[in-house]
Amino acid sequence: MAEDVVRRAAVKVAFAVTLIALTGVPALGAGIDAAAIASAEPSKKTLSREKPTPAGVRLQVLLDRAHFSPGEIDGKFGENARKALRAFAEARQLPSSDEVTDDAWKALQAEGRPPTMTYTITDKDVAGPFLRKLPSKMEDLKDIPKLGYTSPREGLAERFHMSEQLLAALNPGRHFDRAGETIAVVDAGGGGSAAPAKADRVEIDKKRQTVKLFDKSNALIGFYPASVGSEEKPSPSGTLKVTEIDPNPTYRYNPAYHFKGVHSRKPFKIMPGPNNPVGTVWVNLSADGYGIHGTPSPQNISKGQSHGCVRLTNWDAERVAASVAKGTPVAFVEGGG
Repeated sequence: MAEDVVRRAAVKVAFAVTLIALTGVPALGAGIDAAAIASAEPSKKTLSREKPTPAGVRLQVLLDRAHFSPGEIDGKFGENARKALRAFAEARQLPSSDEVTDDAWKALQAEGRPPTMTYTITDKDVAGPFLRKLPSKMEDLKDIPKLGYTSPREGLAERFHMSEQLLAALNPGRHFDRAGETIAVVDAGGGGSAAPAKADRVEIDKKRQTVKLFDKSNALIGFYPASVGSEEKPSPSGTLKVTEIDPNPTYRYNPAYHFKGVHSRKPFKIMPGPNNPVGTVWVNLSADGYGIHGTPSPQNISKGQSHGCVRLTNWDAERVAASVAKGTPVAFVEGGG
């Protein structure tokens, strides 16, 4: 019995050493690691709405690379991932389905690049300053000089379009606050926010909570899940235009907005940063107080409500901002296709 235990332990160690040699990253545990993600094939058995799976990670990465965003990459086959899959099928003129068809999977894999990569944490990643805790009340944000990340882990997760939970699961025992540490991350496009082709028009579906970009030939070139308005403050109707694009915006609160939970009777401003209420970019629209913008809470996109604006993850908002220009029409539709 003791010999069997020792033998099994030795096999596990040998496998881990082999994996490091082949991929350059450590065995990552919990069934979600670089090798498992790279070989995963999506199916009813391998995808889950409740928990992350290797197939879920791989599918989300490939959708994100194609500019059909699943929102935050968390390994779950949730509503945002299913929205992105349906939009991808639409763009490729394939049958729309909540399941990954053979044709859709073949199209997604066309690029062939591995879904994960290694990344060495830099001095800049850990330099800060970091906020120990983000205040829950909007008024309490106004005295903070910069709305930065709360930790290096949050910044790294956002850089690579990931949930913090998935980043941690991929890197058990790793320290995200140490420069020089090598970690595993998903490769959703080099960690940047490369834009698709220039958009000729934008369509925002208020019911389905989505943003679509179309080019001059009316081809669907980008898709992003969004939080669009609320009962308290619905989004506008009809067609507006982009009037301004403001990276790293300062947020200005107007008491006339009467936001729920905000009691200030005086205007105030909140300094820029990824945890600013409108995130890292503001795309102003031709209706007073409305825009397309980022968020400090990417995990809530399409799952919560906005204050009338169109809220995306920071990286998706940056991609939309890079695709539009002053004058680009933005149509709000009621449950359109």
